[in-house]
Amino acid sequence: MTSHASGLIQHRRRRLVFALPLLACGLVVPSVQAKAGVHQSSQILMGTRVDLTLQGNDGADLAAAAETTFTEMTRLAGMMSRYRVTSALSAINLMAGLQPVTVPPELLRVLLMARQVAQASGGAFDATVGSLRNWDFSAEHPTIPSAQQIKAQLPLVDQKAGLVLDEQASTAYLTQRGMQLDLGGIAKLPILQAGLRQLQSRGVVNAMINGGGDVLVMGQLNGRPWRVGLRDPRQPSQLLGVVNLSQGFVAASGDYERFFMYHGQRFHHILNPKTGYPTQGPHGVTLISEQLDLINGVGAALMVAGIQAGRTRVARTPGLDALIVDADNTLWLSPGMAQRLTRG
Repeated sequence: MTSHASGLIQHRRRRLVFALPLLACGLVVPSVQAKAGVHQSSQILMGTRVDLTLQGNDGADLAAAAETTFTEMTRLAGMMSRYRVTSALSAINLMAGLQPVTVPPELLRVLLMARQVAQASGGAFDATVGSLRNWDFSAEHPTIPSAQQIKAQLPLVDQKAGLVLDEQASTAYLTQRGMQLDLGGIAKLPILQAGLRQLQSRGVVNAMINGGGDVLVMGQLNGRPWRVGLRDPRQPSQLLGVVNLSQGFVAASGDYERFFMYHGQRFHHILNPKTGYPTQGPHGVTLISEQLDLINGVGAALMVAGIQAGRTRVARTPGLDALIVDADNTLWLSPGMAQRLTRG
């Protein structure tokens, strides 16, 4: 892959083609607003739109539950943001190579998840990929780092050796100056799950949370399972089909979510921690499970590791279903996903 300095990108911005984030999964329910007892609300959170759809008997109570749910998810998103200088995560990054930092239990839980996924994937997932600081996939300032910048920063991408967690003391420590954590590939689902738990605590039993390709559901809508549309990574504006869920998680990762084109080449936000460049394997991975630990961070890992690693992992993991579109646009469905997916 050819590297280009960020200044070159700025001078040739007219030759770039941008893509805004798309919801890789979505609710498929015509005329929802016409049904009684349904509340819908949306907010921008974690760089994407988060939609709540709730059903119950008291619209006012549902609205109040939605408000407290967004408040809780906003609190956690702020805690785990690398872009907010006052966040707990930023404190870990600022103190890299200096001293451990005491972290809230919610952040420690996500860091422990990151460690587990990194170990299980053989390093295909690595939260210290945040050390690659010169990539920018925003439409306003798209940037490709130079080969020299990547070469200098790549040794800092080493979660196995570089992230020390002390569960008893509730501390996290990055061992080298310049190391940075980026939890974008693993924090969203736990944050949305916390929102779902907030709804449960308010007595809501029928709910869907859709956050930029990650969907959580519980209960039903109008007495039937929730219908979740799965987007086609080859044509993200279209659906491959629909799955019916009453409980569980749907998580999608793909090279179509945040990217720009430069000289005919796609540069997307999922970086390979071994090379420092965007992954060149599958175009998209969609996973379904009722257990968060089976799904969280796995999509990003499989975008790095490839389709064969995905097939092997799914075969060895009961309760995990997968859809993978490979680099050559071939579509693979696990047996469980093939049973779930309704086309047309």
